[in-house]
Amino acid sequence: MSQKTVIRAEGVSRRFGKGAAEVVAVDQVSFSLMQGEFAALVGPSGSGKSTLLNLVGGLDDADHGTIELAGRDLASLSASEKSDFRRDHIGFIFQSYNLIPVLSAAENIEYIMLLQGVKGAERRRRVNEMLEIVGLSGLGHRRPAEMSGGQQQRVAVARAMASNPEIILADEPTANLDSKTGIALLETMRQLNESQGVTFLFSTHDQKIIDRAKRLIWLEDGRIVDDQRAQTL
Repeated sequence: MSQKTVIRAEGVSRRFGKGAAEVVAVDQVSFSLMQGEFAALVGPSGSGKSTLLNLVGGLDDADHGTIELAGRDLASLSASEKSDFRRDHIGFIFQSYNLIPVLSAAENIEYIMLLQGVKGAERRRRVNEMLEIVGLSGLGHRRPAEMSGGQQQRVAVARAMASNPEIILADEPTANLDSKTGIALLETMRQLNESQGVTFLFSTHDQKIIDRAKRLIWLEDGRIVDDQRAQTL
């Protein structure tokens, strides 16, 4: 496995509100993530894990500290540069799927590659490859409303991978799925991690993810209280 650093966070803090209403969501957090890791930010509701994931993904800005992703300091990027950077380097998976309802599964997967300017033949090849990898071959013509929740989340995984990102950030990806479907989806993602070296960082309190992650970064009240790798789990 390559030892390239994908994420480096140093002294990162994020506060919401002011005065007596101020909430410290993330408090002086520092950690690094290497290429090929299958890691999870875990902790109870309100521990700061989703906020931290949003900061790492450039969806929100830290009040203090530094976040580098793929060697770039996110704070140094303009809004448009950050948007382009997310498009080219980060794959996102959300618990609500966030598929475009008027597009087919194949078109949802293809969309980010259109934005990247990938040529048509390569887009089609990549879409078919992704559909096969996530177990949806032959279903690319279906729109989200014609698919089960598990199938929609598999499309979301395929879409996240289609752009060959540095990392995939997954915020509670199994929250809206039944146990059997969630396990099947997690096994797909773990296979992608092991066979293709895809880097994953989850935000979750789902025991199924906790049981399968190779690294657990525990948060409590916005701070990292433990950081365990697989051999110590």
